[in-house]
Amino acid sequence: MKHGKKNARRYIVAASIGALLSAGVATGAYAGTTEKPSAPAAAPAYQPEMVKALAVTLGVSEKAAVERLDREADQQDRFADLRKDRVDTLGAFFTKDGSLVVNAADAEAAKDVRAAGLKARVPERGESELDRIKAQLDAKALKSAPAGISAWSVDLASDTVTVEVNGDTDAATRSFLKAAQSNGDAVRVVKGQEKLETQAVVPPGSRMTFNGYLCSVGYGAKDRNGKQVLVTAGHCIEDLPALAYNGTRFAKGTHTRFALGTRSVDMGIAAVDAGNSIGLDITTYGRAGTVPVKGSKRAPSGAALCKSGQTTQWTCGKVGSYNVSVTYTDQNGGPDTVVTGLASSSVCTQGGDSGGAYVSGDQAQGMTSGGPSNQRCNGQVNSPGSSYFQPLDDALAYYGLTLNTK
Repeated sequence: MKHGKKNARRYIVAASIGALLSAGVATGAYAGTTEKPSAPAAAPAYQPEMVKALAVTLGVSEKAAVERLDREADQQDRFADLRKDRVDTLGAFFTKDGSLVVNAADAEAAKDVRAAGLKARVPERGESELDRIKAQLDAKALKSAPAGISAWSVDLASDTVTVEVNGDTDAATRSFLKAAQSNGDAVRVVKGQEKLETQAVVPPGSRMTFNGYLCSVGYGAKDRNGKQVLVTAGHCIEDLPALAYNGTRFAKGTHTRFALGTRSVDMGIAAVDAGNSIGLDITTYGRAGTVPVKGSKRAPSGAALCKSGQTTQWTCGKVGSYNVSVTYTDQNGGPDTVVTGLASSSVCTQGGDSGGAYVSGDQAQGMTSGGPSNQRCNGQVNSPGSSYFQPLDDALAYYGLTLNTK
């Protein structure tokens, strides 16, 4: 049986790594109207604030930014067709000029890639080999969390595993670096990085609460039996609490893969109570209306990306790398936690943004997991910064879910 003080401490920790709402919750009540509404105007192909942010980032007109997004979408479709045709590829990434470069396994595969109108290269290592090296480092870190290592990830563009060092020199960090550097030039060490933390605050009032603390609503989905669930960051529902919206219960945590101080994956789900549902539009906090959720096709590295979160609201950047592992530092003095399976981005976030929805175009990408402890965004959509998110498609696949879409 849990002791009262221990239980209270766990909720404090859960709140400190909780999150705030990015997608709406609708209760069973429905307000009708007797007057038939006029047909809505056609929605723009891309979310306006994403276009504006991309234009500023690239230093081009909004028209050129839209053309860039169109090219990205077309190239992603071509790459998807290659994979369907079982062309032997080893990942892909966008370059700064918006070209999708496909890593081909050999010269024959490269020929097929070029025939599809895409750029190709045959890398020295490629995604599979880099994943193998990173898996070895994951195993090393999970035995003893390296406090001096902020993150390590597969970087397809440089064809290396990138290790980010924050300066701590504990024994676990030294051992990790020794193991990493034994791989020679397949590993790139980047120094001078900040420590990371899961990102949340505990302000008065909340969109989603449990036992007086805050967390966030992520995406709605249904399981194999057709039951509705909430998909969110795992650290939001570590203790599997009952969840409330505006003071009324709407869901109950059922599964999480996050546990403070242990090997974790930052995904979790909650069963949605009958008569309730998760909204299908992501709020931009008044910046540009709402963004409809129409799918969860993963955007390649380098693709345009925006996120919605309580603290920094609507911020945009680009997808960094996938298959990222991080060491999170608990701000309440708890043990460090190694989290695997994340994605990195240049989207700025702060405490309170955890659980916020990441979207590329109208394709849901994931939920905010964490970021640099002392990062401060400048209030602009394209604020400089970085963050890590839990890819949504991985969570859907792991739990056997189908995303609710418009």
